[in-house]
Amino acid sequence: MASLDIVSEVDMQTADNAVNAAKKEIETRYDFRGTGSEIDFDKKNMVLSLTTENDFRIDQMEKVLIGRFVKAKLDPMSLDLSKEAFASGKVVKKTIPIKHGISREQAKKIVKAIKAEKLKVEPQIMDEQIRVTSKSIDALRQVMDICKKGDFEVPLQFTNMK
Repeated sequence: MASLDIVSEVDMQTADNAVNAAKKEIETRYDFRGTGSEIDFDKKNMVLSLTTENDFRIDQMEKVLIGRFVKAKLDPMSLDLSKEAFASGKVVKKTIPIKHGISREQAKKIVKAIKAEKLKVEPQIMDEQIRVTSKSIDALRQVMDICKKGDFEVPLQFTNMK
């Protein structure tokens, strides 16, 4: 039996390098000089904190961060940009969690999409990953194509293909 794990993971070292590159770019940009703009990365809780003077600069910091994630070959969908920025005194702050793992609802959507194709595979939800087993490796490759084409709101990787 061949098997494949579908996961959603972010390499923390690569993410840290991307964040450090974004920090350096923001420090050297002319429009950010003297503004006190900062990016803090809490690796333990996987949360980015942006701090600056106004909403426009928050948007610019997000764009720099997304650009650095793309250059580091990390999927920018792993950044949860849905939270709004909030004012805290004279500064504007925004927290950006990094998505890690597949939630139960997203896993159900993925399994439903796989089963809708009527392939001879058996998907199983296991904590924050999905294991797909089949007698045919070609069927597993078709599952990979389904997952790449689908819009599941999380970046998906494929591991442990045996």
